[in-house]
Amino acid sequence: MSEKKQVPLRLKKELYDALLAWAEDDFRSLNGQIEYLLTECIRQRKKNGKYVSEHLDEAPKFDLQ
Repeated sequence: MSEKKQVPLRLKKELYDALLAWAEDDFRSLNGQIEYLLTECIRQRKKNGKYVSEHLDEAPKFDLQ
């Protein structure tokens, strides 16, 4: 089993709430969802040889309606 590192993470409330809802929809913990999304981003980057988004440095906008 690989060693896991702990990383302190601060999120805006809107992002936290959106990730938590997504995690619940996918039957994952919030930590599991974040790890899954990061893993998928790395996999996609390795596959394409570039970042998934051209705008990674821009703050995401959430539709919380």
